[in-house]
Amino acid sequence: MAENTEGDLNSNLLHAPYHTGDPQLDTAIGQWLRWDKNPKTKEQIENLLRNGMNKELRDRLCCRMTFGTAGLRSAMGAGFCYINDLTVIQSTQGMYKYLERCFSDFKQRGFVVGYDTRGQVTSSCSSQRLAKLTAAVLLAKDVPVYLFSRYVPTPFVVYWETGAQITSPHDKEILKCIEECVEPWNGSWNDNLVDTSPLKRDPLQDICRRYMEDLKKICFYRELNSKTTLKFVHTSFHGVGHDYVQLAFKVFGFKPPIPVPEQKDPDPDFSTVKCPNPEEGESVLELSLRLAEKENARVVLATDPDADRLAAAELQENGCWKVFTGNELAALFGWWMFDCWKKNKSRNADVKNVYMLATTVSSKILKAIALKEGFHFEETLPGFKWIGSRIIDLLENGKEVLFAFEESIGFLCGTSVLDKDGVSAAVVVAEMASYLETMNITLKQQLVKVYEKYGYHISKTSYFLCYEPPTIKSIFERLRNFDSPKEYPKFCGTFAILHVRDVTTGYDSSQPNKKSVLPVSKNSQMITFTFQNGCVATLRTSGTEPKIKYYAEMCASPDQSDTALLEEELKKLIDALIENFLQPSKNGLIWRSV
Repeated sequence: MAENTEGDLNSNLLHAPYHTGDPQLDTAIGQWLRWDKNPKTKEQIENLLRNGMNKELRDRLCCRMTFGTAGLRSAMGAGFCYINDLTVIQSTQGMYKYLERCFSDFKQRGFVVGYDTRGQVTSSCSSQRLAKLTAAVLLAKDVPVYLFSRYVPTPFVVYWETGAQITSPHDKEILKCIEECVEPWNGSWNDNLVDTSPLKRDPLQDICRRYMEDLKKICFYRELNSKTTLKFVHTSFHGVGHDYVQLAFKVFGFKPPIPVPEQKDPDPDFSTVKCPNPEEGESVLELSLRLAEKENARVVLATDPDADRLAAAELQENGCWKVFTGNELAALFGWWMFDCWKKNKSRNADVKNVYMLATTVSSKILKAIALKEGFHFEETLPGFKWIGSRIIDLLENGKEVLFAFEESIGFLCGTSVLDKDGVSAAVVVAEMASYLETMNITLKQQLVKVYEKYGYHISKTSYFLCYEPPTIKSIFERLRNFDSPKEYPKFCGTFAILHVRDVTTGYDSSQPNKKSVLPVSKNSQMITFTFQNGCVATLRTSGTEPKIKYYAEMCASPDQSDTALLEEELKKLIDALIENFLQPSKNGLIWRSV
Protein backbone atom coordinates (compact mmCIF):
# COMPACT_ATOMS: atom_id res chain seq x y z
CA MET A 1 0.00 0.00 0.00
CA ALA A 2 2.71 2.43 1.02
CA GLU A 3 4.68 1.53 -2.10
CA ASN A 4 1.71 2.25 -4.35
CA THR A 5 1.10 5.60 -2.63
CA GLU A 6 4.74 6.54 -3.15
CA GLY A 7 4.49 5.53 -6.80
CA ASP A 8 1.34 7.60 -7.26
CA LEU A 9 2.98 10.55 -5.52
CA ASN A 10 5.98 10.41 -7.85
CA SER A 11 3.67 10.16 -10.84
CA ASN A 12 1.70 13.16 -9.59
CA LEU A 13 4.87 15.14 -9.04
CA LEU A 14 5.90 14.46 -12.61
CA HIS A 15 2.67 15.41 -14.34
CA ALA A 16 0.85 17.84 -12.02
CA PRO A 17 0.88 21.59 -12.56
CA TYR A 18 2.77 23.15 -9.64
CA HIS A 19 1.24 25.81 -7.44
CA THR A 20 4.03 27.30 -5.37
CA GLY A 21 2.70 30.82 -5.88
CA ASP A 22 5.64 31.61 -8.18
CA PRO A 23 4.83 30.97 -11.88
CA GLN A 24 8.53 31.06 -12.85
CA LEU A 25 9.34 28.42 -10.25
CA ASP A 26 6.33 26.28 -11.23
CA THR A 27 7.55 26.24 -14.84
CA ALA A 28 11.14 25.42 -13.80
CA ILE A 29 10.02 22.53 -11.56
CA GLY A 30 7.98 21.06 -14.42
CA GLN A 31 10.90 21.33 -16.82
CA TRP A 32 13.35 19.73 -14.42
CA LEU A 33 11.12 16.74 -13.61
CA ARG A 34 10.33 16.18 -17.31
CA TRP A 35 13.89 16.53 -18.60
CA ASP A 36 16.19 15.06 -15.94
CA LYS A 37 16.80 11.34 -16.47
CA ASN A 38 19.32 10.98 -13.66
CA PRO A 39 17.36 9.33 -10.80
CA LYS A 40 19.57 10.80 -8.05
CA THR A 41 19.37 14.48 -9.05
CA LYS A 42 15.73 14.09 -10.00
CA GLU A 43 15.01 12.67 -6.54
CA GLN A 44 16.76 15.66 -4.88
CA ILE A 45 14.31 18.03 -6.57
CA GLU A 46 11.32 15.78 -5.86
CA ASN A 47 12.23 15.69 -2.15
CA LEU A 48 12.49 19.47 -1.97
CA LEU A 49 9.13 19.81 -3.69
CA ARG A 50 7.54 17.22 -1.40
CA ASN A 51 8.83 19.09 1.66
CA GLY A 52 7.70 22.50 0.43
CA MET A 53 11.28 23.88 0.26
CA ASN A 54 10.34 26.62 -2.19
CA LYS A 55 13.22 28.96 -1.40
CA GLU A 56 15.81 26.26 -2.04
CA LEU A 57 13.97 25.16 -5.17
CA ARG A 58 14.04 28.76 -6.41
CA ASP A 59 17.76 29.04 -5.67
CA ARG A 60 18.45 25.82 -7.58
CA LEU A 61 16.06 26.15 -10.51
CA CYS A 62 15.53 29.85 -11.26
CA CYS A 63 19.04 30.80 -12.32
CA ARG A 64 21.70 29.39 -14.62
CA MET A 65 25.46 28.97 -14.57
CA THR A 66 27.41 31.85 -16.11
CA PHE A 67 30.98 32.27 -17.33
CA GLY A 68 33.39 33.39 -14.58
CA THR A 69 37.13 33.96 -14.84
CA ALA A 70 37.48 30.41 -16.21
CA GLY A 71 34.52 28.84 -17.97
CA LEU A 72 31.16 27.71 -16.61
CA ARG A 73 31.78 26.85 -12.99
CA SER A 74 29.59 25.66 -10.17
CA ALA A 75 29.26 22.94 -7.53
CA MET A 76 27.85 19.54 -8.49
CA GLY A 77 24.22 19.00 -7.55
CA ALA A 78 20.59 19.13 -8.73
CA GLY A 79 19.26 22.29 -10.35
CA PHE A 80 19.85 24.54 -13.34
CA CYS A 81 22.54 26.54 -11.53
CA TYR A 82 24.64 23.46 -10.68
CA ILE A 83 26.77 21.01 -12.65
CA ASN A 84 24.87 17.81 -13.36
CA ASP A 85 23.89 15.57 -16.26
CA LEU A 86 21.09 17.82 -17.48
CA THR A 87 22.96 21.14 -17.34
CA VAL A 88 25.99 19.59 -19.08
CA ILE A 89 23.69 18.32 -21.85
CA GLN A 90 22.07 21.77 -22.13
CA SER A 91 25.46 23.51 -22.22
CA THR A 92 26.74 21.12 -24.90
CA GLN A 93 23.62 21.64 -27.01
CA GLY A 94 24.19 25.40 -26.77
CA MET A 95 27.85 24.96 -27.74
CA TYR A 96 26.81 22.83 -30.73
CA LYS A 97 24.38 25.48 -31.91
CA TYR A 98 26.97 28.25 -31.52
CA LEU A 99 29.81 26.33 -33.20
CA GLU A 100 27.56 25.34 -36.10
CA ARG A 101 26.88 29.05 -36.58
CA CYS A 102 30.59 30.01 -36.33
CA PHE A 103 32.13 27.30 -38.50
CA SER A 104 30.59 25.97 -41.71
CA ASP A 105 33.03 23.03 -41.49
CA PHE A 106 32.31 22.24 -37.83
CA LYS A 107 31.33 18.64 -38.68
CA GLN A 108 34.70 18.14 -40.34
CA ARG A 109 36.70 19.79 -37.54
CA GLY A 110 35.15 17.99 -34.59
CA PHE A 111 35.16 18.70 -30.86
CA VAL A 112 37.62 17.82 -28.06
CA VAL A 113 36.39 16.48 -24.70
CA GLY A 114 38.62 15.87 -21.67
CA TYR A 115 37.97 15.22 -18.01
CA ASP A 116 39.74 15.09 -14.65
CA THR A 117 39.26 12.80 -11.66
CA ARG A 118 36.63 14.66 -9.66
CA GLY A 119 33.39 12.95 -8.69
CA GLN A 120 33.03 9.19 -8.10
CA VAL A 121 32.67 7.23 -11.33
CA THR A 122 29.90 5.23 -9.62
CA SER A 123 28.09 8.36 -8.36
CA SER A 124 25.39 10.40 -10.05
CA CYS A 125 27.95 12.93 -11.19
CA SER A 126 31.56 12.26 -12.14
CA SER A 127 33.87 14.04 -14.56
CA GLN A 128 34.06 10.90 -16.69
CA ARG A 129 30.28 10.51 -16.89
CA LEU A 130 29.83 14.19 -17.78
CA ALA A 131 32.48 13.85 -20.50
CA LYS A 132 30.58 10.88 -21.97
CA LEU A 133 27.30 12.82 -21.99
CA THR A 134 29.04 15.79 -23.63
CA ALA A 135 30.38 13.46 -26.32
CA ALA A 136 26.97 11.80 -26.76
CA VAL A 137 25.20 15.08 -27.53
CA LEU A 138 27.68 15.81 -30.32
CA LEU A 139 27.96 12.26 -31.67
CA ALA A 140 24.16 12.17 -31.97
CA LYS A 141 24.51 15.21 -34.27
CA ASP A 142 27.22 13.49 -36.38
CA VAL A 143 30.06 15.62 -35.01
CA PRO A 144 33.45 13.84 -34.69
CA VAL A 145 34.47 13.82 -31.03
CA TYR A 146 38.04 13.53 -29.75
CA LEU A 147 37.31 12.05 -26.31
CA PHE A 148 40.37 11.38 -24.14
CA SER A 149 40.29 7.77 -22.96
CA ARG A 150 41.53 8.70 -19.50
CA TYR A 151 41.88 11.76 -17.28
CA VAL A 152 44.26 14.48 -18.47
CA PRO A 153 45.66 17.81 -17.24
CA THR A 154 43.43 20.73 -18.18
CA PRO A 155 46.03 22.25 -20.60
CA PHE A 156 45.81 19.12 -22.79
CA VAL A 157 42.26 20.09 -23.77
CA VAL A 158 42.26 23.02 -26.20
CA TYR A 159 39.47 25.54 -25.88
CA TRP A 160 38.61 27.64 -28.91
CA GLU A 161 40.21 26.95 -32.30
CA THR A 162 43.15 29.09 -31.13
CA GLY A 163 43.93 26.84 -28.16
CA ALA A 164 43.06 29.62 -25.68
CA GLN A 165 40.04 29.95 -23.41
CA ILE A 166 37.10 31.88 -24.82
CA THR A 167 36.55 35.57 -24.04
CA SER A 168 33.72 37.95 -24.82
CA PRO A 169 31.63 37.99 -26.98
CA HIS A 170 31.81 34.18 -27.37
CA ASP A 171 30.77 33.57 -23.75
CA LYS A 172 27.63 35.73 -24.00
CA GLU A 173 26.65 34.23 -27.35
CA ILE A 174 27.12 30.67 -26.05
CA LEU A 175 24.88 31.46 -23.05
CA LYS A 176 22.20 32.75 -25.44
CA CYS A 177 22.44 29.53 -27.45
CA ILE A 178 22.19 27.44 -24.26
CA GLU A 179 18.98 29.31 -23.36
CA GLU A 180 17.59 28.42 -26.80
CA CYS A 181 18.40 24.69 -26.39
CA VAL A 182 17.31 23.81 -22.86
CA GLU A 183 15.15 20.79 -23.73
CA PRO A 184 17.33 17.71 -24.34
CA TRP A 185 17.34 16.56 -27.97
CA ASN A 186 16.66 13.01 -29.08
CA GLY A 187 19.89 11.12 -28.53
CA SER A 188 21.40 13.59 -26.04
CA TRP A 189 21.08 11.10 -23.16
CA ASN A 190 22.43 8.19 -25.21
CA ASP A 191 25.92 7.84 -23.73
CA ASN A 192 26.21 4.38 -25.35
CA LEU A 193 27.22 6.28 -28.50
CA VAL A 194 30.64 6.75 -26.92
CA ASP A 195 31.22 3.00 -27.25
CA THR A 196 29.55 2.47 -30.62
CA SER A 197 30.00 5.56 -32.82
CA PRO A 198 32.73 5.47 -35.49
CA LEU A 199 32.98 9.27 -35.07
CA LYS A 200 34.57 8.92 -31.61
CA ARG A 201 38.37 9.10 -31.57
CA ASP A 202 40.93 8.98 -28.75
CA PRO A 203 43.59 11.73 -28.98
CA LEU A 204 45.47 10.71 -25.81
CA GLN A 205 48.65 9.18 -27.23
CA ASP A 206 49.05 11.78 -29.97
CA ILE A 207 48.49 14.82 -27.72
CA CYS A 208 50.69 13.42 -24.94
CA ARG A 209 53.51 12.77 -27.42
CA ARG A 210 53.21 16.24 -28.96
CA TYR A 211 53.04 17.94 -25.56
CA MET A 212 56.18 16.17 -24.32
CA GLU A 213 57.98 16.98 -27.58
CA ASP A 214 57.06 20.66 -27.19
CA LEU A 215 58.47 20.67 -23.65
CA LYS A 216 61.95 20.40 -25.17
CA LYS A 217 61.61 24.02 -26.34
CA ILE A 218 61.82 25.22 -22.72
CA CYS A 219 64.51 22.75 -21.59
CA PHE A 220 67.95 24.42 -21.64
CA TYR A 221 70.22 22.22 -19.46
CA ARG A 222 69.27 18.61 -20.18
CA GLU A 223 72.78 17.25 -19.71
CA LEU A 224 73.16 19.06 -16.40
CA ASN A 225 69.73 17.79 -15.28
CA SER A 226 70.80 14.18 -15.82
CA LYS A 227 73.75 14.63 -13.44
CA THR A 228 72.08 16.62 -10.66
CA THR A 229 72.29 15.35 -7.10
CA LEU A 230 69.12 17.23 -6.13
CA LYS A 231 66.08 15.11 -5.29
CA PHE A 232 62.49 16.23 -5.82
CA VAL A 233 59.22 15.16 -4.24
CA HIS A 234 56.01 15.59 -6.25
CA THR A 235 52.42 15.40 -5.07
CA SER A 236 49.50 15.40 -7.48
CA PHE A 237 46.93 16.01 -4.72
CA HIS A 238 44.84 12.97 -5.64
CA GLY A 239 44.41 14.38 -9.15
CA VAL A 240 45.62 13.86 -12.70
CA GLY A 241 49.23 15.09 -12.49
CA HIS A 242 51.34 12.08 -11.46
CA ASP A 243 51.93 10.30 -14.77
CA TYR A 244 52.40 13.51 -16.73
CA VAL A 245 54.93 15.06 -14.32
CA GLN A 246 56.87 11.78 -14.36
CA LEU A 247 57.00 11.91 -18.18
CA ALA A 248 57.98 15.60 -18.18
CA PHE A 249 60.92 14.91 -15.85
CA LYS A 250 62.07 12.17 -18.23
CA VAL A 251 61.95 14.60 -21.18
CA PHE A 252 64.17 17.03 -19.24
CA GLY A 253 66.69 14.30 -18.47
CA PHE A 254 65.88 14.02 -14.74
CA LYS A 255 65.45 10.94 -12.63
CA PRO A 256 61.74 10.60 -11.73
CA PRO A 257 60.53 12.79 -8.84
CA ILE A 258 59.57 10.86 -5.70
CA PRO A 259 55.74 10.65 -5.57
CA VAL A 260 53.75 10.99 -2.35
CA PRO A 261 52.24 7.46 -2.29
CA GLU A 262 49.06 8.44 -0.40
CA GLN A 263 48.29 11.23 -2.93
CA LYS A 264 49.63 9.74 -6.17
CA ASP A 265 46.44 8.11 -7.45
CA PRO A 266 43.10 9.78 -8.21
CA ASP A 267 40.75 10.09 -5.26
CA PRO A 268 37.65 12.26 -5.80
CA ASP A 269 37.22 12.57 -2.02
CA PHE A 270 40.75 14.04 -1.57
CA SER A 271 40.90 11.94 1.58
CA THR A 272 44.34 13.03 2.87
CA VAL A 273 43.85 16.82 2.68
CA LYS A 274 41.40 19.23 4.27
CA CYS A 275 41.48 21.35 1.12
CA PRO A 276 42.90 20.07 -2.21
CA ASN A 277 44.44 23.43 -3.06
CA PRO A 278 48.26 23.62 -2.90
CA GLU A 279 47.94 27.42 -2.69
CA GLU A 280 46.89 27.05 0.95
CA GLY A 281 50.54 26.49 1.95
CA GLU A 282 52.40 24.35 4.44
CA SER A 283 49.36 22.82 6.16
CA VAL A 284 48.13 21.07 2.98
CA LEU A 285 51.68 20.09 1.95
CA GLU A 286 52.26 18.16 5.19
CA LEU A 287 52.64 14.67 3.64
CA SER A 288 54.97 15.97 0.90
CA LEU A 289 57.23 17.83 3.32
CA ARG A 290 57.54 14.86 5.70
CA LEU A 291 58.36 12.53 2.79
CA ALA A 292 60.96 15.00 1.46
CA GLU A 293 62.66 15.12 4.87
CA LYS A 294 62.73 11.32 5.00
CA GLU A 295 64.10 11.03 1.43
CA ASN A 296 66.55 13.93 1.82
CA ALA A 297 64.85 15.83 -1.01
CA ARG A 298 65.24 19.61 -0.90
CA VAL A 299 62.45 20.69 -3.26
CA VAL A 300 58.75 19.78 -3.13
CA LEU A 301 56.50 20.35 -6.15
CA ALA A 302 52.71 20.18 -5.86
CA THR A 303 50.32 20.22 -8.80
CA ASP A 304 46.65 20.87 -8.08
CA PRO A 305 44.03 18.19 -8.91
CA ASP A 306 43.67 19.17 -12.59
CA ALA A 307 47.42 19.91 -12.90
CA ASP A 308 47.15 23.45 -14.25
CA ARG A 309 48.65 25.14 -11.17
CA LEU A 310 51.86 24.60 -9.21
CA ALA A 311 53.09 25.20 -5.67
CA ALA A 312 56.75 24.77 -4.66
CA ALA A 313 58.60 24.54 -1.35
CA GLU A 314 62.30 24.38 -0.51
CA LEU A 315 64.06 23.13 2.64
CA GLN A 316 66.20 25.84 4.22
CA GLU A 317 69.46 25.44 6.12
CA ASN A 318 67.69 26.05 9.43
CA GLY A 319 65.50 22.98 8.83
CA CYS A 320 62.36 25.02 8.03
CA TRP A 321 60.47 24.90 4.76
CA LYS A 322 59.99 27.94 2.56
CA VAL A 323 56.69 27.67 0.66
CA PHE A 324 56.86 30.17 -2.18
CA THR A 325 53.89 32.36 -3.01
CA GLY A 326 52.67 32.60 -6.59
CA ASN A 327 54.23 36.05 -6.87
CA GLU A 328 57.59 34.83 -5.54
CA LEU A 329 57.67 31.90 -7.96
CA ALA A 330 56.82 34.32 -10.77
CA ALA A 331 59.83 36.46 -9.87
CA LEU A 332 62.03 33.36 -10.22
CA PHE A 333 60.34 32.25 -13.45
CA GLY A 334 60.66 35.76 -14.92
CA TRP A 335 64.39 35.92 -14.13
CA TRP A 336 64.96 32.35 -15.39
CA MET A 337 63.05 32.56 -18.67
CA PHE A 338 64.72 35.85 -19.62
CA ASP A 339 68.17 34.61 -18.58
CA CYS A 340 67.73 31.47 -20.71
CA TRP A 341 66.47 33.57 -23.63
CA LYS A 342 69.55 35.81 -23.43
CA LYS A 343 71.93 32.86 -23.36
CA ASN A 344 70.21 30.96 -26.18
CA LYS A 345 68.92 33.73 -28.45
CA SER A 346 69.83 33.86 -32.12
CA ARG A 347 72.18 36.61 -33.28
CA ASN A 348 69.42 38.77 -34.78
CA ALA A 349 66.93 38.35 -31.89
CA ASP A 350 65.67 41.70 -30.62
CA VAL A 351 64.83 42.18 -26.92
CA LYS A 352 62.16 44.69 -27.96
CA ASN A 353 60.28 41.78 -29.53
CA VAL A 354 60.09 39.91 -26.21
CA TYR A 355 57.04 40.02 -23.91
CA MET A 356 55.96 38.80 -20.49
CA LEU A 357 52.42 39.09 -19.14
CA ALA A 358 50.59 39.01 -15.82
CA THR A 359 47.07 39.60 -14.59
CA THR A 360 46.54 43.01 -13.05
CA VAL A 361 46.12 41.67 -9.49
CA SER A 362 49.47 39.86 -9.68
CA SER A 363 52.92 41.15 -8.65
CA LYS A 364 54.49 43.95 -10.69
CA ILE A 365 57.93 42.26 -10.48
CA LEU A 366 57.89 41.38 -14.19
CA LYS A 367 57.30 45.07 -14.95
CA ALA A 368 60.41 45.96 -12.92
CA ILE A 369 62.50 43.29 -14.72
CA ALA A 370 61.18 44.45 -18.11
CA LEU A 371 62.05 48.10 -17.44
CA LYS A 372 65.63 47.20 -16.56
CA GLU A 373 66.19 44.57 -19.29
CA GLY A 374 64.40 46.28 -22.17
CA PHE A 375 61.62 43.81 -22.99
CA HIS A 376 57.87 44.49 -22.84
CA PHE A 377 55.52 43.77 -19.97
CA GLU A 378 51.73 43.86 -20.24
CA GLU A 379 48.85 43.43 -17.79
CA THR A 380 45.51 41.76 -18.43
CA LEU A 381 42.26 41.42 -16.53
CA PRO A 382 42.19 38.57 -13.96
CA GLY A 383 41.84 35.11 -15.50
CA PHE A 384 44.09 33.19 -17.87
CA LYS A 385 41.54 33.57 -20.66
CA TRP A 386 42.71 37.18 -21.01
CA ILE A 387 46.38 36.16 -20.98
CA GLY A 388 45.77 33.48 -23.64
CA SER A 389 43.84 35.91 -25.81
CA ARG A 390 46.57 38.55 -25.64
CA ILE A 391 49.32 36.00 -26.35
CA ILE A 392 47.51 35.06 -29.58
CA ASP A 393 47.52 38.74 -30.67
CA LEU A 394 51.23 39.07 -29.88
CA LEU A 395 52.20 35.85 -31.67
CA GLU A 396 50.19 36.86 -34.73
CA ASN A 397 52.23 40.08 -34.79
CA GLY A 398 55.55 38.23 -34.70
CA LYS A 399 56.28 38.81 -30.99
CA GLU A 400 57.87 36.30 -28.62
CA VAL A 401 56.18 35.60 -25.27
CA LEU A 402 58.51 34.00 -22.73
CA PHE A 403 56.36 33.80 -19.62
CA ALA A 404 52.95 34.72 -18.17
CA PHE A 405 51.34 34.22 -14.77
CA GLU A 406 48.59 34.95 -12.29
CA GLU A 407 49.29 35.22 -8.57
CA SER A 408 47.11 32.24 -7.68
CA ILE A 409 50.00 29.89 -8.65
CA GLY A 410 49.11 29.81 -12.36
CA PHE A 411 52.19 29.84 -14.66
CA LEU A 412 52.88 29.52 -18.37
CA CYS A 413 56.44 29.04 -19.62
CA GLY A 414 56.65 29.39 -23.40
CA THR A 415 53.58 29.28 -25.64
CA SER A 416 53.06 25.64 -26.60
CA VAL A 417 49.80 25.73 -24.65
CA LEU A 418 47.91 28.96 -24.02
CA ASP A 419 46.73 28.31 -20.50
CA LYS A 420 48.34 27.96 -17.11
CA ASP A 421 50.18 24.66 -16.89
CA GLY A 422 51.37 22.98 -13.71
CA VAL A 423 53.20 20.12 -15.47
CA SER A 424 55.61 22.29 -17.46
CA ALA A 425 55.99 24.72 -14.54
CA ALA A 426 57.01 21.83 -12.23
CA VAL A 427 59.81 20.62 -14.48
CA VAL A 428 61.06 24.16 -15.18
CA VAL A 429 61.37 24.77 -11.41
CA ALA A 430 63.34 21.52 -11.18
CA GLU A 431 65.72 22.63 -13.93
CA MET A 432 66.11 26.07 -12.34
CA ALA A 433 66.91 24.50 -8.94
CA SER A 434 69.42 22.07 -10.50
CA TYR A 435 71.18 24.87 -12.37
CA LEU A 436 71.40 27.02 -9.22
CA GLU A 437 72.66 24.03 -7.22
CA THR A 438 75.79 23.92 -9.41
CA MET A 439 76.61 27.39 -8.01
CA ASN A 440 75.57 26.47 -4.44
CA ILE A 441 72.60 28.85 -4.63
CA THR A 442 69.14 27.91 -3.36
CA LEU A 443 65.87 29.05 -4.90
CA LYS A 444 65.27 31.36 -1.94
CA GLN A 445 68.74 32.89 -2.25
CA GLN A 446 68.14 33.48 -5.95
CA LEU A 447 64.81 35.14 -5.14
CA VAL A 448 66.66 37.59 -2.89
CA LYS A 449 69.13 38.28 -5.72
CA VAL A 450 66.22 39.03 -8.08
CA TYR A 451 64.71 41.45 -5.56
CA GLU A 452 68.07 43.10 -4.86
CA LYS A 453 68.58 43.71 -8.58
CA TYR A 454 65.07 44.77 -9.59
CA GLY A 455 63.54 45.99 -6.33
CA TYR A 456 61.72 44.20 -3.52
CA HIS A 457 58.10 43.35 -4.28
CA ILE A 458 56.33 42.30 -1.10
CA SER A 459 52.71 41.27 -1.48
CA LYS A 460 49.76 40.07 0.57
CA THR A 461 46.50 38.64 -0.73
CA SER A 462 43.45 37.63 1.25
CA TYR A 463 39.67 37.89 1.24
CA PHE A 464 36.47 38.43 3.18
CA LEU A 465 33.28 36.42 2.75
CA CYS A 466 30.08 38.34 2.06
CA TYR A 467 26.85 36.51 1.28
CA GLU A 468 24.81 39.67 0.57
CA PRO A 469 25.24 40.97 -3.03
CA PRO A 470 23.64 44.38 -2.16
CA THR A 471 26.30 44.87 0.57
CA ILE A 472 29.10 44.12 -1.90
CA LYS A 473 27.61 46.60 -4.36
CA SER A 474 27.26 49.34 -1.73
CA ILE A 475 30.91 48.92 -0.63
CA PHE A 476 32.13 49.59 -4.18
CA GLU A 477 29.57 52.34 -4.89
CA ARG A 478 30.73 54.14 -1.74
CA LEU A 479 34.29 54.14 -3.12
CA ARG A 480 33.03 55.70 -6.36
CA ASN A 481 31.23 58.43 -4.43
CA PHE A 482 33.56 58.82 -1.48
CA ASP A 483 33.71 62.42 -0.26
CA SER A 484 31.27 63.69 -2.87
CA PRO A 485 29.34 62.24 -5.84
CA LYS A 486 31.54 60.69 -8.56
CA GLU A 487 34.70 61.32 -6.53
CA TYR A 488 37.08 58.49 -5.63
CA PRO A 489 39.01 58.71 -2.34
CA LYS A 490 42.20 60.80 -2.29
CA PHE A 491 43.47 59.21 0.92
CA CYS A 492 43.11 55.85 2.65
CA GLY A 493 43.63 56.78 6.30
CA THR A 494 46.94 58.64 6.22
CA PHE A 495 48.08 57.11 2.90
CA ALA A 496 47.87 59.43 -0.12
CA ILE A 497 46.41 57.94 -3.31
CA LEU A 498 48.18 58.79 -6.56
CA HIS A 499 45.93 57.04 -9.10
CA VAL A 500 42.64 55.13 -9.20
CA ARG A 501 41.61 52.63 -11.87
CA ASP A 502 38.08 51.21 -11.93
CA VAL A 503 37.68 48.58 -14.65
CA THR A 504 34.01 48.11 -13.74
CA THR A 505 33.28 51.62 -15.07
CA GLY A 506 36.30 52.00 -17.39
CA TYR A 507 37.87 54.90 -15.43
CA ASP A 508 41.62 55.38 -14.96
CA SER A 509 42.95 58.63 -13.48
CA SER A 510 46.50 57.85 -14.67
CA GLN A 511 45.53 58.00 -18.35
CA PRO A 512 45.36 61.35 -20.22
CA ASN A 513 41.79 60.58 -21.38
CA LYS A 514 40.87 59.06 -17.98
CA LYS A 515 39.88 55.81 -19.70
CA SER A 516 41.14 52.40 -18.60
CA VAL A 517 43.49 50.62 -21.01
CA LEU A 518 42.16 47.28 -19.73
CA PRO A 519 38.75 46.26 -21.13
CA VAL A 520 35.71 47.34 -19.14
CA SER A 521 34.34 44.46 -17.05
CA LYS A 522 30.85 45.55 -15.93
CA ASN A 523 29.83 42.17 -14.49
CA SER A 524 32.37 42.23 -11.66
CA GLN A 525 33.66 44.85 -9.25
CA MET A 526 37.35 45.81 -9.39
CA ILE A 527 39.07 49.02 -8.26
CA THR A 528 42.86 49.50 -8.07
CA PHE A 529 44.57 52.20 -5.99
CA THR A 530 48.16 53.27 -6.62
CA PHE A 531 49.60 54.99 -3.53
CA GLN A 532 52.23 57.69 -3.20
CA ASN A 533 54.49 55.30 -1.23
CA GLY A 534 54.76 52.79 -4.12
CA CYS A 535 52.07 50.40 -2.95
CA VAL A 536 49.42 49.09 -5.35
CA ALA A 537 46.19 47.66 -3.90
CA THR A 538 43.20 46.12 -5.67
CA LEU A 539 39.76 45.29 -4.29
CA ARG A 540 37.69 42.91 -6.40
CA THR A 541 34.84 40.46 -6.20
CA SER A 542 35.33 36.80 -7.01
CA GLY A 543 33.83 35.52 -10.25
CA THR A 544 32.72 32.26 -8.65
CA GLU A 545 32.50 32.68 -4.84
CA PRO A 546 30.90 35.09 -2.33
CA LYS A 547 34.21 36.85 -1.67
CA ILE A 548 35.69 40.32 -1.68
CA LYS A 549 39.38 39.83 -2.37
CA TYR A 550 42.18 42.26 -1.71
CA TYR A 551 45.62 42.26 -3.29
CA ALA A 552 48.29 44.64 -2.00
CA GLU A 553 51.92 44.93 -3.01
CA MET A 554 54.76 47.20 -1.96
CA CYS A 555 56.84 47.85 -5.09
CA ALA A 556 60.20 49.21 -3.93
CA SER A 557 63.13 50.47 -5.97
CA PRO A 558 66.42 48.47 -5.78
CA ASP A 559 67.91 50.99 -3.31
CA GLN A 560 65.16 50.24 -0.73
CA SER A 561 66.45 47.02 0.82
CA ASP A 562 65.08 47.25 4.38
CA THR A 563 62.48 44.48 4.04
CA ALA A 564 61.26 44.81 7.64
CA LEU A 565 60.41 48.46 7.01
CA LEU A 566 58.66 47.65 3.72
CA GLU A 567 56.65 44.85 5.34
CA GLU A 568 55.61 47.13 8.20
CA GLU A 569 54.50 49.83 5.75
CA LEU A 570 52.50 47.27 3.74
CA LYS A 571 50.81 45.93 6.88
CA LYS A 572 49.78 49.43 7.98
CA LEU A 573 48.38 50.18 4.54
CA ILE A 574 46.38 46.93 4.42
CA ASP A 575 44.95 47.68 7.88
CA ALA A 576 43.92 51.14 6.64
CA LEU A 577 42.43 49.66 3.46
CA ILE A 578 40.32 47.19 5.43
CA GLU A 579 39.21 49.71 8.06
CA ASN A 580 38.45 52.63 5.73
CA PHE A 581 37.31 50.98 2.50
CA LEU A 582 35.86 47.57 3.41
CA GLN A 583 34.58 48.34 6.95
CA PRO A 584 34.09 44.65 7.90
CA SER A 585 32.28 45.29 11.20
CA LYS A 586 29.77 47.70 9.70
CA ASN A 587 29.20 45.54 6.60
CA GLY A 588 29.12 42.17 8.38
CA LEU A 589 32.05 40.75 6.41
CA ILE A 590 33.51 37.42 7.55
CA TRP A 591 37.31 37.27 7.82
CA ARG A 592 39.16 34.56 5.95
CA SER A 593 39.54 31.60 8.33
CA VAL A 594 43.07 30.52 7.28
